[in-house]
Amino acid sequence: KEKTVGHAGTATRYRPAPCRSGSSCLSTSLLWPCPYPMSKPLATGIFPEGTKMTSINSGGRRKVHYTFPDESEMVEEYDLQTDALLVRKRRSKTILGAQGEWTYEVGEPPARVTIEGDTLRPSSSNPVLVRNDRPHCFEWRIRNLPYPKSTYSVTIDQEERQIVIRTSNKKYFKRIDIADLDRARLPIEKESLSWTYEPAGAGTLVVSYKKPPAILKAEKELKAARLTTGADEPVSTSGSDAPECKQQQ
Repeated sequence: KEKTVGHAGTATRYRPAPCRSGSSCLSTSLLWPCPYPMSKPLATGIFPEGTKMTSINSGGRRKVHYTFPDESEMVEEYDLQTDALLVRKRRSKTILGAQGEWTYEVGEPPARVTIEGDTLRPSSSNPVLVRNDRPHCFEWRIRNLPYPKSTYSVTIDQEERQIVIRTSNKKYFKRIDIADLDRARLPIEKESLSWTYEPAGAGTLVVSYKKPPAILKAEKELKAARLTTGADEPVSTSGSDAPECKQQQ
């Protein structure tokens, strides 16, 4: 089944920049800098030409698999009841053409099992950072941080477009990219950042960034597109009738 697609902008990292049409545009994909679909809000209409998508319902999750023209892949998993995003992971081919490792953007990778059948897990005492988004904010939870709340500093580095976490005792330091804002070429604003500390157990630092209206609108369109695409239905996004990039008003 064929879907129309927009054009693919330059996928260089993480700085607001005009698209190749010469004007500023906003990607609704949250995955590619541009395109913006002109007609139907189809899930495949917001990816580059040649993107293939399949979906399947399994284990209480809707699993959506994308293969992009450069042979990189992305998998998203949604809760069938709430449609909450549980996992987003990506991988690309290595220089030698082999499959690379999955990189988790949302959710947590499963524990690895050795040849001997042993389960490999991170040390229970090491800090663990996991992104689990909320409907109206991006959220990162860092477990195993046992220091008092007054120890933590959470700020925005405008130049690097990152959230910076540090402790006054110099026991923990972390920079966090907000990939969704980078891909959509949106500014990062300190007013949208908040954080709290949960002392229960080993201690958890919770960092939140309020989703801007453009992101919420895009996610709404993606949800409508995703829910109108039948499970187990392979979709190829090839064709020469790709619409022009719609410009942000």
